[in-house]
Amino acid sequence: MPGSIESLMLESSSARKKRWALVASILVGVLLLHVAVGVVAGIFIVVKYIFPTPANFVVSKDIRLPAKKREHKLNMARMDAMAPKPVLSEKMQSTRPTDFPLPDIPPLPLDQMLPLDPSELVSDQMAALSGAEALGDSGGLSPGGSSGFGNKGMSFLGVQSSGQRILMLFDVSSSVVGKAEKAGVPLSKIQLETSALVEKLPITSKFGIIQFTQNYKAFTPELVPATEHNRKVALDWIQNEWVTLGSMSSSSKSVTKNLRGFAGVLEVAAGMKPDVIFVISDGSFQWKPPGSGGTIPWLELRKIIEGPLQEGAKCKINFITFEAAEQDTKELKRLSQKTGGKTLELN
Repeated sequence: MPGSIESLMLESSSARKKRWALVASILVGVLLLHVAVGVVAGIFIVVKYIFPTPANFVVSKDIRLPAKKREHKLNMARMDAMAPKPVLSEKMQSTRPTDFPLPDIPPLPLDQMLPLDPSELVSDQMAALSGAEALGDSGGLSPGGSSGFGNKGMSFLGVQSSGQRILMLFDVSSSVVGKAEKAGVPLSKIQLETSALVEKLPITSKFGIIQFTQNYKAFTPELVPATEHNRKVALDWIQNEWVTLGSMSSSSKSVTKNLRGFAGVLEVAAGMKPDVIFVISDGSFQWKPPGSGGTIPWLELRKIIEGPLQEGAKCKINFITFEAAEQDTKELKRLSQKTGGKTLELN
């Protein structure tokens, strides 16, 4: 080590300068290399900023296991919902003494306030069936008793049919009124039979009533559920709004003007979507469309009965006629048989 230091001190000035030049060149080279790397990196960053890499959207498969706990909770909630609902008391009670007695609460329509209970539906339906069977052969025009429900469905004016969406159409024109009186079945008798049918409808069914001459008068614009409240309203309508005079002016209360006659009534009926219809008439239907008039062509009625009325659930058409013409009777029977209904002649 002392020898190397001594040799350096004895080294000539020219050799020393060469060594320092070499060291300086190495330092400058390293510095330039760093500057060059920094410049390249800056250029790369600027280029990447100006020309960004296009977005690449990748959809990955999302695998999820079924939520067993949630499904179990839903099943338990369904079981809880099947439990019988609590019965409300119609009287207010208190365990504290008072100076004066509290009055009773007026009767409330509990069937409209409480949600439907499946057990109530079954009991109501069974009561309706047992009531129809209990009638036996007592009264009414039907061979099986008054209009009601039995093992074969419902019986109205001697026509047996079945369905859950029931619509009754009554032709109350003057010709039908006279022929019905002659046959011993006045409109007042049909009025009573209609009330009897409405009273025995189960809560699971829906119903509607339309009277017509050329204009028409409907109980409601659509079929309504056969709840106790709706049956009471319908019975009141039958009692007070029933038309028996053989005419129906468009200026009268709740009467709708209708130039298409029975064809227009059938179009309204198609909008109610019934699955069984009872039609009381004499088989002769008139209309006054623009530019024509007289009897409605059977082709027009056939288009409606076999078209809009059969969309969705099939609708059975039952005709009950009074002194219908022979050709009209043939057409009515053809239409009723094609829809699964019946035609009954009362002469």
